[in-house]
Amino acid sequence: MQEEDQRLVAEAQQGNLSAFGRLYEIYFERVYRYMMARVGHSSEAEDLTQELFLKVMASLGSYRFQGPPFAAWLFRIARNIVVDRARRRKTAGEPVPLDEATFVPAGGSVEEEALRTLSREALTAALDRVTELQRQVVELRFLADLSIAETAAVMKRNDNAVKALQHSALQALRRVLTQTQEDVATRE
Repeated sequence: MQEEDQRLVAEAQQGNLSAFGRLYEIYFERVYRYMMARVGHSSEAEDLTQELFLKVMASLGSYRFQGPPFAAWLFRIARNIVVDRARRRKTAGEPVPLDEATFVPAGGSVEEEALRTLSREALTAALDRVTELQRQVVELRFLADLSIAETAAVMKRNDNAVKALQHSALQALRRVLTQTQEDVATRE
C-alpha cells in the first residue's frame, strides 16, 4: 500500500489529477468513518472529509516521503481539522454531538439498519466511557483502518505505546459493553 501511495502522491505532486483522484478513492471511506466517529453527523462528516481533501490537494507539494507514511500524514490533517472544529464550537458554545460511529452504506433491510443503529449506539456509548487516547486509537485503528505504525505517526507515539493503548482500549470497551449487556439483562 505504501508503494502505491508513494507512486500516486509523486504523480499527484506532478499535477496528475487522476492520481489524486485515486488517492481520494482509496482514502475517502476511511477518512469519512473517522470523521463520523469524531463529529457524529453524516452531513458534517462529509463536509469535513471534503475540507480535508481540499487541504491535502493544496498542501500535497509539501509532503515528503522521508516523514510519516502518507496515510499518517493524511489522518494527522484530519485530526487537526476535527480539533479546530471542536475549538470553534466550544468558543461558539455549541454542543459537539456523537450519535453515529461507522459508515453505513445505502441499501439493506430495515432490520439490518436497526441492528447497525443499535451497534453504532452501543459503540458510541462505550467510546464515551474510555479515555480520549483510548478512543483515538480505536478510531484510527478500526474505523480509519490505519496500521500500528500509521496510528503511531498520527498520535505522535511509538508503536509499542499504540499497541499498549489499543490493548487497554479493547479491554475497557469489552468491560463497558459487558456491563451494558448485564444491565439490559437485569432490567428484562
